[in-house]
Amino acid sequence: MGIIIQKFGGTSLSTPDQRERVCKAIQRERHKGNKVVVVVSAMGRVEDPYATDTLIRLVKEDNLNPNRRELDMLMSCGEIISGVVLTNKLQSQGEKAVFLNGLQAGIKTSADHGDARIVAIETSAVKRYLDQDYVVVVAGFQGFSEDGEITTLGRGGSDVTASALGVALGAEVIDIYTDVEGIMTADPRIVKNARLLDAVTYNEICQLAREGAKVIHPRAVEIAMECNIPLRVRSTFSDGTGTLVGSHGEFNGKSIRIKRDNLITGITQMPDITQIRVDIQGESDLPLRVFKAMALAEISVDFITVNREVVIFTVLQEVAERAQEILKNLGVSVQAEPDCAKVAIVGAAITGIPGVMSKVVEALTLNGITILQSGDSYTNIWCLVKRNQMEQAVKALHDKFDLGNQEGGDF
Repeated sequence: MGIIIQKFGGTSLSTPDQRERVCKAIQRERHKGNKVVVVVSAMGRVEDPYATDTLIRLVKEDNLNPNRRELDMLMSCGEIISGVVLTNKLQSQGEKAVFLNGLQAGIKTSADHGDARIVAIETSAVKRYLDQDYVVVVAGFQGFSEDGEITTLGRGGSDVTASALGVALGAEVIDIYTDVEGIMTADPRIVKNARLLDAVTYNEICQLAREGAKVIHPRAVEIAMECNIPLRVRSTFSDGTGTLVGSHGEFNGKSIRIKRDNLITGITQMPDITQIRVDIQGESDLPLRVFKAMALAEISVDFITVNREVVIFTVLQEVAERAQEILKNLGVSVQAEPDCAKVAIVGAAITGIPGVMSKVVEALTLNGITILQSGDSYTNIWCLVKRNQMEQAVKALHDKFDLGNQEGGDF
């Protein structure tokens, strides 16, 4: 038997009953003879007392732009609270358990407050406790920089912590526990016949995550992929095995049944997007000025189209007003289309396959959905639509590629 990493999200830890389920999942692996490292997120979601968003709102009551150093110190508290509470519950049930914050767990990061990257993990403390048969509970989402400052890893950072620990410790598997059964072909809240995927490749789940699926952080997948450590995305609230993420090979003595990347793996959506349009007006240097201004303001742009007449791109709706003000200060003509959404089909094998885009356009057109903009890569085709047509677009694409069928959506 070996080391198992278990990561539990905020919804899995927010009530005593849910924490009881977490303890049972931990004890299940312990009874198999495995050594267990548990990574925790902050308890609950926004509006819950100890959720990260709640802590951020608290400090922003007095200052809308708090210093990032102090904000990291505050945000790190959520995981510490949940880690101590869970460790205490395990101890009350007779388990040997210990809690370590990011510093104590040896998680070294860059100095980028709010968006740090793990650069190394000193595993001696974790290994020492594992050798003494402890369940080691580690605060996700946090670490410390070279000069000893507390840092946080950005949204979804606890997934990254779990994967990095899995690689550093040579874990057999990294289990990401959440409130869904696993990776689905679409959001089951939108598509009633969305299907649970038994197994997907690292590449497929990376693309799904980057295009809006929120079940796992794409960086966590990339880290696990580097050392070919299997991931499992599974539910805290059921005994199902969830979705296995890996590559060709074996896991627990059984062949991982991923014969190839699927043509179409799933449909994703990303709401709350604003499309911005800037007329070139004969100024050849205008695209450079536009994108340099966005970069200096640290505004991420997506869905980029540049030609001799116009620059078109999208930004998250929360920064759209600021982006427009910056562009107007450049003296350019700006048009904005708010309340948009991106829908995407993801499939690692669509490159070079004729007719995929034709089916996308057909599905949306026949359902009266206007495509505002589109783009593609080797693994994705995405379309910008109005937010009020997003769910209809997801359903139409899921049906068009027959993803509710157990055999998948191949041509």
